[in-house]
Amino acid sequence: MTRRPLLATFFAALLGAVPLPSALAQGSFIVMASTTSTEQSGLFAHLLPAFKQATGIDVRVVALGTGQALDTARRGDADVVFVHDQVAEEKFVAEGFGLKRLPVMYNDFIVVGPKADPAATRGKDVTAALKKVAAAGVPFVSRGDKSGTHAAELRYWKAAGIDVAAAKPAGYKECGCGMGPALNMASSLNGYVLTDRGTWLNFRNRGELAVLVEGDRRLFNQYGVMVVHPARHAHVKLAQAQRFADWIVSPAGQAAIAAYKIGGEQLFFPNAGM
Repeated sequence: MTRRPLLATFFAALLGAVPLPSALAQGSFIVMASTTSTEQSGLFAHLLPAFKQATGIDVRVVALGTGQALDTARRGDADVVFVHDQVAEEKFVAEGFGLKRLPVMYNDFIVVGPKADPAATRGKDVTAALKKVAAAGVPFVSRGDKSGTHAAELRYWKAAGIDVAAAKPAGYKECGCGMGPALNMASSLNGYVLTDRGTWLNFRNRGELAVLVEGDRRLFNQYGVMVVHPARHAHVKLAQAQRFADWIVSPAGQAAIAAYKIGGEQLFFPNAGM
């Protein structure tokens, strides 16, 4: 007698009359390849719970440099990419690995260094500052990890007329690491480093470091989001990944970005409509 109701429930479940909770739970997450700056600035801890509340979808973040994040997506190990190197992003889409690139938000890069500023870099011009760093031979920490920040840094050295690939300045040190560890290294060495403002504002181990160079229009730092193309990787969770991309550029997602502040200072500025 007791087995009949159990068997009836089992067969009803097979026929779809009774949903199986474990089956329903599967697929309720996506994997996002993103940058260390979005992770270490604290943005995702603020943003992703709001997305889950709106959609019920969890987002599992793999935080890497932009170049590594894009490579992760090329291998099919992510459903969506949220990074900050527009040239590399457009190449990713042109190669057929991503659907349409959508602009999401921006902040800016800054150069931080010792408050005493032994290289006399303080000001607005990033290329002039790097020339002074090279001439002084003081420590400069490069992420050296093919991230969006590293790509920007290399552009600034090139604009300063210095080919760091051919001959690195005396104090130039590559850490091959994320933004947080690079800042820790600069703090330990009392050296200079290029960082995004968001990670800097969330960074606690500042030591003698201070913001020395900011406001140069070339320091503008744009972020974009792309869903991985299912034609390349059929297992991509297209519908759920697209929901994230659509939400992050929607009024609700843009408002959530604007609401994230540290010490009353806004870290990222939504500009999906640009």
